[in-house]
Amino acid sequence: MAGPDVLDLWDLRVREHADTPALVTPQRVLTYRSVDRLTDSWAGSLAARGAGPGRLVGLAFPDPGRTVLGMVAALKAGAGFTVLDDRLPAAARDALVRRTQAAVWLGDGAHAPATAYVPAGPGDTGGGTTDADGSARPQPLRAATGGDVAYVLFTSGSTGQPKGTVVERDALGRFAAAVTERLELAPGDRWLQVCSLGFDVLIEEVFPALVSGAAVVCRAGTRALDAEELHTTMARTGTTVVELSTQYWLEYTRWLDARGLTTPAELRLVVVGGERMDPRPYRDWQARQPARLAHVYGLTECTVTSTFYTGRLPADAEEVPLGTPLRDVEISVRRDGRPVPRGETGEIHIGGPLLARGFLGDEAATARRFVPDPLSAVPGARVYTTGDLGRIDADGNLVFLGRLDDQVKIRGHRLEPARVERALCENPAVGQAVVFPDPRTGTVLWAFTVPADPRLAPRPGEAVRVTGAERDAFVAPLAAHLPDWAVPRVLFRVSVLPKNPHGKIDKRRLGDWVAASGTATAAPGQRPDSADAPAAVAGVGAGPESSGEPLSTVVDLFRDVLGAPALGPDDDFFEHGGQSLLAMRLLARMREAFPAAAGLRASALFRCPTPRLLAGALPATGTARP
Repeated sequence: MAGPDVLDLWDLRVREHADTPALVTPQRVLTYRSVDRLTDSWAGSLAARGAGPGRLVGLAFPDPGRTVLGMVAALKAGAGFTVLDDRLPAAARDALVRRTQAAVWLGDGAHAPATAYVPAGPGDTGGGTTDADGSARPQPLRAATGGDVAYVLFTSGSTGQPKGTVVERDALGRFAAAVTERLELAPGDRWLQVCSLGFDVLIEEVFPALVSGAAVVCRAGTRALDAEELHTTMARTGTTVVELSTQYWLEYTRWLDARGLTTPAELRLVVVGGERMDPRPYRDWQARQPARLAHVYGLTECTVTSTFYTGRLPADAEEVPLGTPLRDVEISVRRDGRPVPRGETGEIHIGGPLLARGFLGDEAATARRFVPDPLSAVPGARVYTTGDLGRIDADGNLVFLGRLDDQVKIRGHRLEPARVERALCENPAVGQAVVFPDPRTGTVLWAFTVPADPRLAPRPGEAVRVTGAERDAFVAPLAAHLPDWAVPRVLFRVSVLPKNPHGKIDKRRLGDWVAASGTATAAPGQRPDSADAPAAVAGVGAGPESSGEPLSTVVDLFRDVLGAPALGPDDDFFEHGGQSLLAMRLLARMREAFPAAAGLRASALFRCPTPRLLAGALPATGTARP
């Protein structure tokens, strides 16, 4: 039996809480009544342009608030929606636009297709371009059924192009109601929207709040907030619930601990997921912070989140559990197609009505991953084979134990390394390549390449850092087609990819080579022990230009955050593995070290990516604290 449509739940909240805030933006607060009227008008405009059941509305706003309005309006028109991430390179954006074949595009960002527009609202409160025909229906008809598409969002795939996951309206409605129930959301709650707009967590940040009478709190733009900005934004807006990736949460935890602070008074719940969680910081948080934690596990193909763990972690727990399933989610651990006894390891399978329809335009991939469930008594039941290893513990909680394949998680995103490795090998100078997350932080990709010309290979057992123009030649083609998080930021050249006794590439040994080589750099064909090598690896202290404050302190901070002891004053943060989460950490350390750095934000690092430039950007009072 179908569950309630997500808009039936919305209509109920509009009737019960018409004057309660539904959408909070830096510019204004919109009540449920206001959002309902505005999205009715937008939906009428969409329907007049061909949006309806079985069709998609594309959203390409740089404004999270308008994105939320567009999602609701598309559903009201009977259509589904897809969201175009403004951080994608142009080629990747164009490819997704072609694949979705959206009937209409809304948006006003630089990344929006040429046909995109912004509908007028009642009295033009929506802003932007007015419809050419001025048409709008006060009460759009919703002819869609539970089996019609609600949204399509894209995940990385092993085939060389992202997979578009098609989620139906029935799954979305059930999911929103189940999360509301599990997290006890209620009118008065405020859920801060922080994830990138192309990521499926957006669905969890928006719809459970809107069907519970709570408010969605939106930022001014899509730029990532650093830890201090996150904290002050939550305090200023009265945020009660926020969802953070594991690495983002760890950065926020470090920031709070460094300042002896606790979470804002109104914040009651922090939802954390996307990567394995270490028990130590989890316990430390529960001992120090008033806001509760919810550890979550889920996949885009199963409508965002399938399990929640909200209890206190036992002192002897070696893993943070993934928790128990939401209502309408079926979790089983199987080996060779059969359930294993509790406590034993197997592949995690997910079933129930929250499963996606499948992958957009890819019946073969859909058939491989969404398979008939012979153990279910429900006719036509399917189960999704996750590729994740797990077990059910004595308390009935799911515990994650790793992957069956080589798929990895980078900053909450799933990635098939083979996709990046194939792209690297398209460079004629590369004979072989392997890609994996750096062992220290797990937040950035390392790439190891074997030169096609053996004369350019370093000595066996050495890993030579690739920098400058050579690195740019490797990275630029990848950056043109892959999202930022999927582009390797640290590259090494080796003579061979070592194998372990099982015949697989020995990634641990590669990491040991890096440590033994001290992250040395060299030009192609130059060995680190050549006459030029000292200049290539020289760091702070090599000359008078690097001996003073604040430069020497800034270089030390760069080295510590990036784990690059040979980094010099003119080395680029982003070329040495820097990314948004490490940028947050570096700027937090800068503010601790220099009183004048109190106002530094992430944008400063993009303008001044080297220690010398960043030190020069400090006001004259930038002397380090003693």
